[in-house]
Amino acid sequence: MRAPRLASTIERRLLVNYRVAPEVAAALLPAPLRPQLVNGHAVAGICLLRLGEVRPLGLPRALGLRSENAAHRFAVEWDGPDGVQTGVYIPRRDTGSALNAWAGGRLFPGAHGRADFEVREDEREIRVALATRDGDLRVDVTVEPVGELRGSALFADLAEASRFFRQGAKGWSPDGAGGLDGMELHTDRWQIGAAAVRTAASSYFDAPDRFPPGSAELDCALLMRQVPADWHPLPALAALPALAA
Repeated sequence: MRAPRLASTIERRLLVNYRVAPEVAAALLPAPLRPQLVNGHAVAGICLLRLGEVRPLGLPRALGLRSENAAHRFAVEWDGPDGVQTGVYIPRRDTGSALNAWAGGRLFPGAHGRADFEVREDEREIRVALATRDGDLRVDVTVEPVGELRGSALFADLAEASRFFRQGAKGWSPDGAGGLDGMELHTDRWQIGAAAVRTAASSYFDAPDRFPPGSAELDCALLMRQVPADWHPLPALAALPALAA
């Protein structure tokens, strides 16, 4: 069955970004994907995403669903028929929605694990914490929205960061059968702001067996709010296993 196109509102999309040693990132990616480098660094991070009004494209907003979601991701590139393409590889997706966990990998691309979320959010501060029900992952992030991007070794300013992440609209996840499921984000109202990180912890990026000390450093955070977005399935991409888990 062909996966439907989905409409939604991105109520909050918090991107917490790390700069990673290229050889470490490369070992975690399945071929044909490779790290997309910025100033000599691979780029990885956590996407903490609250979606609202999610429904098949064409249905009324009133029928849409709302959910908290998280994705650990790497900026990647690969060779396509028209040259080098860019996107993200998502080794792990987690959700607070039982429906998303059931439907991911069945009705739409991307298998999801279950997680319990704790969210505190206002105009001055956002905290998102989660613990996965399999016990493998914990995340706790607090940020403050700010007017300018400062202190990043990856991006000179907010405009540069915005261009980079807008070009990474294609997301790939393991499909469980040796390939990669894909979804592409479409919006004609792209808007992203900066956030100052107060605290950030992820047992994924903090694991020394995956990221040796010094190989993954927190860089910056970006924030989207109230952006209408559609999600289009992509044809599956053949993949070879990553060198490391």
